Amino acid sequence: SKYRKCADTVGTVLGRYHPHGDASVYDAMVRMAQDFSLRYPLIDGHGNFGNIDGYPAAAYRYTESRMNRLSYSMLDDIKKDTVNMLPNYDDRLEEPEVLPVRFPQLLVNGSSGIAVGMATEIPPHNLGEVIDAMCCLIDNPEADLPELCEHIKGPDFPTGGIIMGRSGIRAAYATGRGKIIVRGKAEIEETKNGKLRIVITEIPYKVRKKDLVKHIYDLAAEKRIEGIDDVVDYSSSRDGGMRIIVDIKRDANPQVVLNKIYKNTALQSTFGAILLAIVNGKPQILTLKEMLQNSIDFQYDIIRRRTQFDRNKAAERAHILEGLKIALDFIDEVIAIIKKSKDSLSDSQKTSIELSAKNWATDNMMELPEDGKCICVSLRTLQAGGYADLEVKDPKTGDPMDVIVTITRDEKMLLYEVDSNCLGTCKAY
Repeated sequence: SKYRKCADTVGTVLGRYHPHGDASVYDAMVRMAQDFSLRYPLIDGHGNFGNIDGYPAAAYRYTESRMNRLSYSMLDDIKKDTVNMLPNYDDRLEEPEVLPVRFPQLLVNGSSGIAVGMATEIPPHNLGEVIDAMCCLIDNPEADLPELCEHIKGPDFPTGGIIMGRSGIRAAYATGRGKIIVRGKAEIEETKNGKLRIVITEIPYKVRKKDLVKHIYDLAAEKRIEGIDDVVDYSSSRDGGMRIIVDIKRDANPQVVLNKIYKNTALQSTFGAILLAIVNGKPQILTLKEMLQNSIDFQYDIIRRRTQFDRNKAAERAHILEGLKIALDFIDEVIAIIKKSKDSLSDSQKTSIELSAKNWATDNMMELPEDGKCICVSLRTLQAGGYADLEVKDPKTGDPMDVIVTITRDEKMLLYEVDSNCLGTCKAY
């Protein structure tokens, strides 16, 4: 799709779904386009959408955006009654209660928010690891936390970093609360002239690079950290991303300086994980297994409703094809009626050949609209018994109607569909 002005999108959201301030809408939109805020960005931004230094995005009259492939996939099958639709604020339109997402968006991109007496802080995770854990839980519903942790090693922050220890991860996954210590990635290098320096290439999640550089420089200037000669930010998106250089004096120990930087700056930070989510309208603190199980149950319900929708459509099409078969059985009478008709067929003419069809065309093709498509039969090529291959199938998968009915009734097949959809999403993204 083409890029559209963010002002247009913000205005549409305000007018149709969210009649509040424009700042909250645009801020959420900007965050969904930042690759340092979301592990998997949902919006393809064009223009200045801010940076990791903390500089804000340009005003929405200057920026443009569009949905990316991942966000488009979050709307798959939304028109197939997969989720409940609610009236918007003025009862003029309908909006989905939730989106029929095929992967655990809450775990993959995380969430952060506060409310009255509660807060949530869910770290982002790797999509492939989360999908593997879901498939493991589908195959073995009795899987315990160690088995799930074989697939999900820990959070996967978009800015990188190194997680120190596993106790915080285990506590967060087992109880829903935990403190995860994250360090930036730093290496000690030797220059051509023999001097040593510290090179920082990754920083903890939600740390502003500009503030970190300034803090290190101020600590060196105040002599709170001795041995630092200079601090320069060489970061560039063109030259490999983040690169902060801390030059070390010749008489200083670079490892001691690095340890002091970890201790006194945000290069080592604590991420307080709180896995709080809304379950059936109520806020709950969940374990990792409970979050995955809720995601599986949600996918199960989506596929069940989608399959039921396809089944109903297939039943309607079966009714249409029955009429088509009747028409083919009495094809001579049908052609005679069509020849005599100047315009469209009258009700009495339709009734006379006992058709349960409508809007037959008078050309050499008989057309029947169905969801924007047509079932067409060439009058020139019709032969006795030529309708033997007419069969009711799912228009998307090609499955016969009996397979569709079986899926709606068989729990194992529904879970197999959940597994297949998850693996398909993992391979695609």
